[in-house]
Amino acid sequence: MIELGVNVDHVATVRQARRTYEPDPVWAAVEAHLGGADGITVHLREDRRHIQDEDVRRLRELTHIKLNLEMAATREMVEIARGIRPEMAMLVPEGRHEVTTEGGLDIVSQEAKLEQAVARLADAGIVVSVFIDADQRQIDAAKRIGASVCEVHTGPYAHAFHSQGRDAESPAVAAELKKVAQCGEQIRALGMRFNAGHALNYFNVEPVARLPGVRELHIGHAIVSRALFIGLREAVREMKRLMTDARLAR
Repeated sequence: MIELGVNVDHVATVRQARRTYEPDPVWAAVEAHLGGADGITVHLREDRRHIQDEDVRRLRELTHIKLNLEMAATREMVEIARGIRPEMAMLVPEGRHEVTTEGGLDIVSQEAKLEQAVARLADAGIVVSVFIDADQRQIDAAKRIGASVCEVHTGPYAHAFHSQGRDAESPAVAAELKKVAQCGEQIRALGMRFNAGHALNYFNVEPVARLPGVRELHIGHAIVSRALFIGLREAVREMKRLMTDARLAR
């Protein structure tokens, strides 16, 4: 069964706009759980622009589904993760000036550094994931550094889907989806778990959910956006239903 990890970063974004105590990302995590989420994702950034250290601590203590901590592969973040012990830590590239994560992690250019980070996290019993572009060189490198999970960046597919008038059968969309599918095959052949995410929404998620072997999709912005109008619990429920129905109809 395909799983949904809900990213609640943007709940914290709203809170930080006023530097106050609401809305609470932990409350959002509970609502997501009640809507059918299988996990909660948060990105603890170096500049703490949304999620704060205390949020991660409270999420670890108070949520009853798995926690995925997105993080840069810095010494500070590795030690925070080792202390918190989320079920999974996902290594991502990070830039202070980016609005959101803009591309996959370049493992090939920094294998030694990343191998050390993966080893430190794994030593604490944490499953380590890497967020990568649909690039077979990066998958091979992920295996070499000891990652257990590869999350394939679906942004190029999502952008093609939108620019082609939401036509899932257009050549441009099909080409990007094929790249993700081929990388999924390679990831699984190397014995790693195949996850996917970035820019997925209620219109483009079904083709990705139908890909063979994809284990989890991580989605945040689209769900939080819809939650403004229908509530978070129902927004999660709708997304999970789309994913599950797409998988069953394969």
